[in-house]
Amino acid sequence: MNKPKQLTFPWNKFNRSTLDGFYISDQNSHLISLLKDSNFLDDLYIYGTKESGKTFLLQAMCNFYNLNKKSSVYIPLKKALDYGVDIFEALEDIDLICLDGIEEIITEIEWEKAIFNLINKSLISGCRLILTSSKDLNSLNFTLPDLESRIRKIQSFELFPIDDKDIIDALMHISKLTSINLGDKEAKYLVTYSKRNITNLVHILESLDQLSMEMKRKITIPLIKEVI
Repeated sequence: MNKPKQLTFPWNKFNRSTLDGFYISDQNSHLISLLKDSNFLDDLYIYGTKESGKTFLLQAMCNFYNLNKKSSVYIPLKKALDYGVDIFEALEDIDLICLDGIEEIITEIEWEKAIFNLINKSLISGCRLILTSSKDLNSLNFTLPDLESRIRKIQSFELFPIDDKDIIDALMHISKLTSINLGDKEAKYLVTYSKRNITNLVHILESLDQLSMEMKRKITIPLIKEVI
């Protein structure tokens, strides 16, 4: 059977997420090293706050598998709830399934059963599962006890958000990776006068890059003031 490299769903869109593009703090270094290790194929349960980068990592893993000619699928469960559980049909035949936001299906018994069955089928087929959640394992409260029991057997890691002390380093890391010319002085100004989370800062950085190209101007503090 020929496997597709990356399955397409209504919520899929091109993204440039890469594992190298994820700023690695000391707290997250072990988890990221495991994700980068092609010989480590265990299932994972990753939990963390909204701004910790869970979605970025899942999309980066799908791109990583795609580059290595392996099949993958990314499913944000909050959006998937608008579709039937049939989206899980035969998914266990691919190499990697990334389920984002497992807490979204708590008390949705039809979805709980579907994911329980998917986990069982994946154990047989050898498909790898990576699940994310805003809740740690002890805070889950599924209606289906068997599902909770299955998920508790998966290795669990917390994904920590970027500390304030690392936010400038993270921003500079991303700007260099994306070839955006951002000076130290401009980075400090941006962090000082913007909402201090990396998602917001990256959106501003992308807007600055677009505006600087359109206006043929360098990214300066006056230009930053126009955007923020």
